[in-house]
Amino acid sequence: MSTVADKLAKKSAQKTSSKQVRLRLVYVDFWSAVKLSFLVAIAIAIVTLVSFILLFLVIQSTGLISQVDEFLAGFSDGLSIEAAVGLPQVFAFGSVVAILNLIVVTVMGAVGAGIYNMCVKITGGLLVGFTSN
Repeated sequence: MSTVADKLAKKSAQKTSSKQVRLRLVYVDFWSAVKLSFLVAIAIAIVTLVSFILLFLVIQSTGLISQVDEFLAGFSDGLSIEAAVGLPQVFAFGSVVAILNLIVVTVMGAVGAGIYNMCVKITGGLLVGFTSN
């Protein structure tokens, strides 16, 4: 009588033949590259906005802003960073940076696809190998 472990050991002892294929990547679809770079840009924008807010909250909780205000009070009486910088201002600035980053990353993905498609005419493409198990 044969157990499952014996069958698996016998099966793993057999050599499996894997077929290898070498293909050339000669074209990157422009709209696919734009869509993928847009999704990556959205992820980067979310990370940027969250990191701005967390960094502000850490700086505020450590009391660094009030210490800078005390330091600047020695030079000028009317200057206060704490009155000018708050969570809504940080959120607005982070949103602007995230939106600009979203636009730049999406455009760079499109430009990268266009440059790759032009370079393929000279180089012949990227050689990629695949195997099937």
